[in-house]
Amino acid sequence: MPEPIVDRVDATDPEHEALLADFVGLALLVVLETLNPAERLAFVLHDIFAVPLTRSPRSSTAPPTRRASSRAARRRVRAENTVSDADLDTPREVVEAFLAAARDGDFDRLVAVLDPDVVLEPDLGAAGSREVRRAAAVIGQAMFYSQLGLVMKPALINGAVGVVTTRDDQPFSIGGFTVRHGRIVEMDWLSDPARLRELDLTILD
Repeated sequence: MPEPIVDRVDATDPEHEALLADFVGLALLVVLETLNPAERLAFVLHDIFAVPLTRSPRSSTAPPTRRASSRAARRRVRAENTVSDADLDTPREVVEAFLAAARDGDFDRLVAVLDPDVVLEPDLGAAGSREVRRAAAVIGQAMFYSQLGLVMKPALINGAVGVVTTRDDQPFSIGGFTVRHGRIVEMDWLSDPARLRELDLTILD
């Protein structure tokens, strides 16, 4: 997980808004690097700066090659985009359903809210990190951690729906969720004690 920016679900700190803008800008730069020069130019001019595609002198429409480049770039940016659904209400409902199903040990409900190819990215610090893929494996992890008696607080993690967990009044982990089409496709969990100690989580109190 990149350095997490943690906010309450009902408010975002102005300083955090500026940090989030930088975070999104860097993410977009990474995605743009995956485009070829023609796609990158078409996407930046048309989709970011709203510059009309150059029209052919003999035609009222933009050249097909440039229109195709813009469309191809838009598709690739959307495919690479890992930001949660824009409307936070739906992702929040999905995440809450996931946490409740994990707490109850309800396998079927967990299957219903997880994408079959869901990816779990844990950051355990010195204990090491091991990516977990596919719903069955992620469900096993969820059920294990649900038995640890964690207290969960909803939060915005890097502007998306997430959760902060504590154990014995001490930070235990921070989870960020990516939700698409009503299902969780990716989870990032920060459980590195050293990194957790550096975060100011009093904003959630």
